[in-house]
Amino acid sequence: MAILRFHAIKESLAYNSITIDETERRSDLFGRNVFNESSMRQFLTKDAFKGVMNAIQHSKKIDRNIADQVASSMKDWALSKGATHYSHWFQPLTGVTAEKHDAFFETIGDGVAIEKFGGDQLVQQEPDASSFPNGGIRNTFEARGYTAWDPTSPAFIYENTLCIPTIFVAYTGEALDYKTPLLRALSAIDIAATDVCKYFDKNVKKVTSSLGWEQEYFLVDKLLASCRPDIMLTGRTLLGHSPAKGQQLDDHYFGSIPRRALNFMRDLEKECMLLGIPAKTRHNEVAPNQFELAPIYEEANLAVDHNSLLMDVMGHVASRHNFKLLLHEKPFANINGSGKHNNWSLSTDTGVNLLGPGKTPMSNLQFLTFFVNTIKAVHEHEALLRASIATASNEHRLGANEAPPAIMSVFIGEQLTKVLEELEGVTKGKLSPKEKTDLKLNVVGKIPYVLLDNTDRNRTSSFAFTGNKFEFRAVGSTANCGNPMTILNTIVAKQLKDFKIEVDALILKKGLKKDEAIFNVIREYIKSSRNILFEGNGYGEAWEREAEKRGLSNHKSTPEALKAKISKKTLALFEEMKIMGKVEAQARYEIEVETYIMHIQIESRVLGDIARNHVVPTAVKYQNILIENVKGLKEIFEDGYKALAKEQMLLIQEISGHIESINANVTKMTNERKKLNGLADMEIKAHGYNKNVKSLFDDIRYHCDKLELLVDDEIWPLTKYRELLFTR
Repeated sequence: MAILRFHAIKESLAYNSITIDETERRSDLFGRNVFNESSMRQFLTKDAFKGVMNAIQHSKKIDRNIADQVASSMKDWALSKGATHYSHWFQPLTGVTAEKHDAFFETIGDGVAIEKFGGDQLVQQEPDASSFPNGGIRNTFEARGYTAWDPTSPAFIYENTLCIPTIFVAYTGEALDYKTPLLRALSAIDIAATDVCKYFDKNVKKVTSSLGWEQEYFLVDKLLASCRPDIMLTGRTLLGHSPAKGQQLDDHYFGSIPRRALNFMRDLEKECMLLGIPAKTRHNEVAPNQFELAPIYEEANLAVDHNSLLMDVMGHVASRHNFKLLLHEKPFANINGSGKHNNWSLSTDTGVNLLGPGKTPMSNLQFLTFFVNTIKAVHEHEALLRASIATASNEHRLGANEAPPAIMSVFIGEQLTKVLEELEGVTKGKLSPKEKTDLKLNVVGKIPYVLLDNTDRNRTSSFAFTGNKFEFRAVGSTANCGNPMTILNTIVAKQLKDFKIEVDALILKKGLKKDEAIFNVIREYIKSSRNILFEGNGYGEAWEREAEKRGLSNHKSTPEALKAKISKKTLALFEEMKIMGKVEAQARYEIEVETYIMHIQIESRVLGDIARNHVVPTAVKYQNILIENVKGLKEIFEDGYKALAKEQMLLIQEISGHIESINANVTKMTNERKKLNGLADMEIKAHGYNKNVKSLFDDIRYHCDKLELLVDDEIWPLTKYRELLFTR
């Protein structure tokens, strides 16, 4: 172990000396490898450019003649950038991106070859649908599936390959990816929000959902990580004793970025600029060797694509710097895990952020309309929102006394809480002249234009308003943002749709003025959604008891949380908003349940392997050294050896006790796994893996970690936390 650590530190010092060329301005690098609007204007014909822009801005279909022109121009652009291959780039339900590379190269006979890429290759390709998670939609012998070009997300070049963002659907039309439902949800929010916006501005023709994600991650030395089978196979440490120093001094957070990590960040950010990913912020996070990258906000579909691409690029760049990138939500015990806060808002084509208070009472009323409807949507569908971020890895954060809890709640701050309380007092029906004046001038009119700093942040809140946006803090660091963004945009779209129906009914049937009708509906929403608002400490047991009284769900386990995805309420929601059919929703539920089982199954096998094949043999080896020591003392001192060997003998007994406990629990875990693997019902199996298999992890770990403290460091087979977290 000491030799390995020496070599790792020697390697890290070498990588500390790397310098990254940053002579070019980022604005000059930005989007250089992206077939963006600027590139399209240069390479496309006038008709082709118009066709693509109509598809992007107005969802118009691109006919095959235009597609051929676009493909030809896209090929010329890609070749000019040194690309040799093209690929449909998509996001199947594996959680990672997928691609199949085809060369532009074609032979045309007589030893002659050309570069070829036509509209057919651009618009549609046919990967094997049965080889990706499909939830039983496709049989193995029914392999056909299609990827189809998404022109709203620009093509890009990475590793000399033209990557074309696409959706992925089964031969029978069901979505098999994250992008397709997201695009449907973004269309739904556009329609519903635009209809509501017309109460305030008739000129609004489109509403766009924006997303700004914050990607947290760990960097550990690749050589040290390679000596940990758990890191290599599961992305986290399944055992390992906490070091004497962790994050308790708060000296890493926002501290000076270590040189080696900074070199990685510079290299990564250069790649981001070339790929059009607007990386803006970098800093040390709370835990040792933990960092964060955050971009400028983008349209949600593009932001999701960029985050998916970033996670892939981060791994490549980390390897170049001899790092192992860890995106797992909880790679190390007893220090902070990683999340991916999703900052969400809505904006109009007239340039208005609908969650940003304006300068007048009328624009404030528009803000309140979207603000309160979002709160109402979260209240109505809190269990579904929780399900959208339920995974085996995120389970380690949610409900585990680490931001955020498993209970969905909304934090809005003291000032807005008072505003909503005053709005609750609005008279039902027509307002008196005094009420109209009070509302406009005293309540609605006094909301400040900028709310960014007029209230403290609540790190324990899962869904917090932060000035001009909502921050969904519960999203896991490994997640595809498309999943939670599909749910969030869908539930808000549904709520806005219902809001407009209620307001129109009051105007048409009750004869109320528009403002009065809006105030009346908002007031009822505030009353009915009060239970989701929480300003206190989300970590405390008191909040769990209070949330239960309020009727809020508290699903700490993933199998428990995922049930919300196939409830009657959810299926009806998806059907009404045209997001997913019942078959698609059921398939996704089965995929996520099975994925959970497989993650716990893999971790169980790896933990059993490490415990029995690494930890126990090393403990026995050290125990034998102690036994030889005792024998030597007996030879020398005969009857007096017992007093001299007292501590060694106690240590031998203690090691034996830990070995016995490890073997007993590993055997029990293996037997439980075998029993569960024989079950056909995936739901019962998932709950069994959670309660009967995963529940044994901590006990096995406890005894392994105790042995780590007892066994000679020179023969301990696994890299320790102090080396993983503090080798820089």
